[in-house]
Amino acid sequence: MTAGIEAGIDILILSNGPGELATWVRPVVRELRRHLGDDRAQVRISVVLSPCPNASGREGAIAQSYPEVDRVQGPTDFLNFLLWGKTAANWDWRRRGVVLFLGGDQFFTVVISRRLGYPSVVYAEWEVRWLRWVDRVAAMNAKLLEQVPAQYAAKCTVVGDLMADVGQMVGPVLDEPDRLRTRRHPITIGLLPGSKSAKLAIGVPLCLAIAEHLHQHRPELEFFIPVAPALAVDTLARFANPAYNPVIPKFGNVTATLLTTGPDAPALQTASGLRVSLGTEFPAYAQLAQCTLCLTTIGANTAELGALGVPMLVLLPTQQLDAMRAWDGLPGLLANLPGVGSLFAKLVNGLALRQLQGPQRRLLAWPNIWAGAEIVPELVGPLDPQTVATQVLALLDPPEQLAQMRDRLRQVRGQPGAVAKLVERVIATIPA
Repeated sequence: MTAGIEAGIDILILSNGPGELATWVRPVVRELRRHLGDDRAQVRISVVLSPCPNASGREGAIAQSYPEVDRVQGPTDFLNFLLWGKTAANWDWRRRGVVLFLGGDQFFTVVISRRLGYPSVVYAEWEVRWLRWVDRVAAMNAKLLEQVPAQYAAKCTVVGDLMADVGQMVGPVLDEPDRLRTRRHPITIGLLPGSKSAKLAIGVPLCLAIAEHLHQHRPELEFFIPVAPALAVDTLARFANPAYNPVIPKFGNVTATLLTTGPDAPALQTASGLRVSLGTEFPAYAQLAQCTLCLTTIGANTAELGALGVPMLVLLPTQQLDAMRAWDGLPGLLANLPGVGSLFAKLVNGLALRQLQGPQRRLLAWPNIWAGAEIVPELVGPLDPQTVATQVLALLDPPEQLAQMRDRLRQVRGQPGAVAKLVERVIATIPA
């Protein structure tokens, strides 16, 4: 127990999506327990989830799986908690505590901290809001502080990017010599097709078709899909089945069956004998750190790969615009309406693609956004699996381009230590 912290403390963490839970909440609760101890009578950690358009439905189970966490409430009960302060399980609250914002809407922190009578700490990634009513702001970078009026400057501290600490969770794997030069490891290609149906319907057949072309040219290559925690392997396998997924012919018509027995199980196997291993460990940082290159959709996964220093190709295929309905906010809701959803999805995606093409296009991958330049390739358009495979082969041999990409990723991911600094801010905010 840290000196000066008395018994009976509640730490309430507000969060929302799977990316925030994996890369923010998980390391933070570990660090909290490291400082404050594991005596639950002394310190109790609760997680309350707000609705998220990118949620899978299993976020509550993921949060509950963290041994450092004592109580979890899912997003379906969030509105009652926000409006009336009542949890579904009628939680009690200790006299002293703190509310920590790690995802969602910062306004929720203002309401809930006032209702519980706890001070608040907000981790600010892109913007700083509600400064009059929050107690402390832990900012990702100094640029955020430019938004802060002088009278609130004392509330704000730069702690750094929590994503930069992802590499610390993997350990010495990241410090090995370049695997492309030493050849001590097999060359593994990571395939990240997404976690929600809208992305999987496109991502699985596209990735399998690319892997099939690569397998024909380089049969020694190994392939790996990290299965999202909310996704069963048999559910993922259905997206490689033409009876379930009508999009498959648009991406080369490569199908696969699920292998559930044998030393390599679970895995997907194509008719040619290509096997793609399925990893169920979450988060799959150790396995991803061993990958030579990853093919990935857009999203939080690009931030995780960037933090791990893993080179990647970011894929945004446009063959099936009406299937891409994983947008955030109101567009995502409208795109999933019965009847008119498909038409609206095509309209939204068509307008969005205009911003994603051309010399002034908007960057998609988080490492590119951090750097303000395309350090990992973003492939947008009607992607052809063979063309993408040819680009992958060009990157693999000779390996200088991937080595340079890895170095650039390490440069932009920032210095680790943000988690420890944030936890210091949280502990300092707990009332005496």
